[in-house]
Amino acid sequence: MDYTDAHLSQILKTTKVIACVGVSTNPVRPSYYVARYLTLKGYTVIGVNPGHAGKMLFGQTIAASLSDIPHTAQVDMVDIFRRPDAVPAIVDEALDVLPQLRTIWMQIGVTHPEATEQAEAAGKVVIQDRCPKIEYQRLFGELRMGGFNTGVISSKL
Repeated sequence: MDYTDAHLSQILKTTKVIACVGVSTNPVRPSYYVARYLTLKGYTVIGVNPGHAGKMLFGQTIAASLSDIPHTAQVDMVDIFRRPDAVPAIVDEALDVLPQLRTIWMQIGVTHPEATEQAEAAGKVVIQDRCPKIEYQRLFGELRMGGFNTGVISSKL
């Protein structure tokens, strides 16, 4: 799981629509602020969570499952905020119902070798144990020394 910066950058530059599986509507949850950040960076983020299905989040209706996202949405990345044991079913569903899918991204702490092998065999790019928000900030110059974007312009480090 050693990904080059060029590889990650290429994924983030070409991705347009992200299905965020396990999104929360609670602003203190990581899935919420990652989805919000990605939306602010110009991505269309469609939340997937059966407990919040039908609610609006960042201008999109939360879907109960990947199958409930219209094909016209053209999802090209699935970002997984679920435990590793949930990954195989998510990958199966993504491969079955998302014709534009190019990337399956598993969040920090989430890996699944068998599901990764299956997705890669289907021609998909898989990223494990990484966060697209953190990688975006790191690769496109938004992180400061402590890993935080302070929003303060200063000559001091």
